[in-house]
Amino acid sequence: MVFFTNCQNKETKEEAPKVETKEEVKPAAARIEAPAPSPFSTLEQKVGLTDVTIEYSRPNMRGRAIFGGLVPYGKTWRTGANANTKVTFSTDVTVNGKNIKKGAYALYTVPNKKSWDIMLYKDADNWGNPKEWDDAKVVASVAADVVKMPMKIETFTITLDDLTNNSGVIGILWDDVYVGLPIEVPTNEMVMASINEVMKGSPNARAYYDAAVYLKSENKDIDKALVWVDKAIEMTKDDPKFWMLRQQSLIHAKAGKKETAIAAAKQSLELAKKAGNDDYVKMNEDSLKEWGAK
Repeated sequence: MVFFTNCQNKETKEEAPKVETKEEVKPAAARIEAPAPSPFSTLEQKVGLTDVTIEYSRPNMRGRAIFGGLVPYGKTWRTGANANTKVTFSTDVTVNGKNIKKGAYALYTVPNKKSWDIMLYKDADNWGNPKEWDDAKVVASVAADVVKMPMKIETFTITLDDLTNNSGVIGILWDDVYVGLPIEVPTNEMVMASINEVMKGSPNARAYYDAAVYLKSENKDIDKALVWVDKAIEMTKDDPKFWMLRQQSLIHAKAGKKETAIAAAKQSLELAKKAGNDDYVKMNEDSLKEWGAK
């Protein structure tokens, strides 16, 4: 006899863990990189011992009338495109006879047909012109004559040319127009301070040589240059250098001592020939001919 028991078969199910839902994070939109219509440029130039840096953007003509058109006459211009052009000096400089402290300045101009006003402005970081122009922030202003060039410059260009130990000219060129801003740098004061400091100690041959060459190049105290270059040559007599002897010959010639100038040039010539330096060979030969050497 079979007995059936009434029983329930219960299935147990595990409850699925709760999942926290977060807002779907979308990837950042990709940025398309394309050339700027007015590319940014940085010009770095040493003028004497002063570092000059010019940062600016360079628009193109693109067939447009520039001055008196795109750039109105008689209006303050950022001198480029986008942010204002920025000029940075590592030392104090002189502009139009006025001392300008080292640092960064905005370069603004007011173009006209025959001349421009070129200004250095204290606030160096503006998008274009300052929102409120303040004449008190103009640290230097120069009236520059317009020079018409025989060709057109498609891309706005700033240069630093006509370089000497003590000066340079910031040139602005676009279309067929050139204007220049002369600057003076305190190279002589810096070099002479360095020379005086070194000479207080125990200068080596190179120090005497460098000091003498600087005095010659600046037409300063040729008698002192003569003493110093002779000292340098004496200190290196066991291993003479043709380039040092070359400068000795030039300094002696400048001091009116042709006989010793010729002797130094002849020695420099022979050493230059041995070293295979054709440039110094030619320079010495030319000087010897000029000085009437036999």
